[in-house]
Amino acid sequence: METKRFNQQEITEAAKILRQGGLVAFPSETVYGLGANATLEDAVKQVFIVKGRPSDNPLIVHVENFEQVKQYVDVFHPLTETIVEKFWPGPLTLIFKIKSDALPRVVSAGLSTVSFRMPDHPLTLALIKEVGAPLVGPSANTSGRPSPTQSEHVYHDLNGKIAGILEGGSTTIGVESTVLDISDPTQPPMILRPGAVTKEALEAALKVPILVDQHLVEESQAPRSPGMKYKHYAPKTTVWMVHSDDWQAAFDWATSNHFKIGVLASPTLQERFSNQMTAIYPLTDETVTAAAKGLFAGLRALDEEQVDLIFAPVFSETGLGVAYMNRLKKAANQHFFKP
Repeated sequence: METKRFNQQEITEAAKILRQGGLVAFPSETVYGLGANATLEDAVKQVFIVKGRPSDNPLIVHVENFEQVKQYVDVFHPLTETIVEKFWPGPLTLIFKIKSDALPRVVSAGLSTVSFRMPDHPLTLALIKEVGAPLVGPSANTSGRPSPTQSEHVYHDLNGKIAGILEGGSTTIGVESTVLDISDPTQPPMILRPGAVTKEALEAALKVPILVDQHLVEESQAPRSPGMKYKHYAPKTTVWMVHSDDWQAAFDWATSNHFKIGVLASPTLQERFSNQMTAIYPLTDETVTAAAKGLFAGLRALDEEQVDLIFAPVFSETGLGVAYMNRLKKAANQHFFKP
């Protein structure tokens, strides 16, 4: 199979493939998604096969608008309207209990709930509209590896396995959406996966406490939401997390052991330690926003440099730092450098 690169003028062609049961990757503000028509069971099954994704890991359904969700859901949390008004389109996925047999069971991995998101990307919204049906859209990569934030990442992992990729440039956020469970109208909303829409932002907008599920799922367990596995997003090269006060010790240790080190490096790190780095993925500045945007692309790039270890900076787990550290900890299999 030849994987075609579609541009904005070719959305109609890409949509036709999806209507007929083919797979087309699409851009979003978070990461690239692997699109299949959510109403076609065989197409959705192909997503799991192509990614090598465990069948117990549910998928997110991408919609054009909230009206599309109402085709599949008839009982809503009382906060739903406010949440949708304030955060859609955007990097927030909402879990609803769906009508019986409203979507193929493979979409939900057999659960009674389904995750929905309205992405904030004009090309993908136009694609969904042209298809006339919602699209499942897990990250368009080999399962367990760093998520794709550029179309080139998708092509690297899935060339020859899918029909096409809708080109949308680099993603702007770089980590997957926040997943908020509002499937039980009698319970407070609960974050199952952190993302760019933070607990603080939700609480400020909704004026209610937001719960956070801290449970990490082992490989043998079935998750309630994508992104809950204990180890995930990992390159082949071992990743270690480094606290800001430990960089000197980390580089001295690596040098004394003659290890080749790749680094997700801020401008300050590049200035201080460039002579001790074998390979560098430059972050644009010192902020967690830059680190989150560059995380997956950096892990992928450094994985190609034949280094022994990848060092990545630790950030405070507040705001976007919660989502960044959630992904980094899984990529590093929870391993911090210890002086």
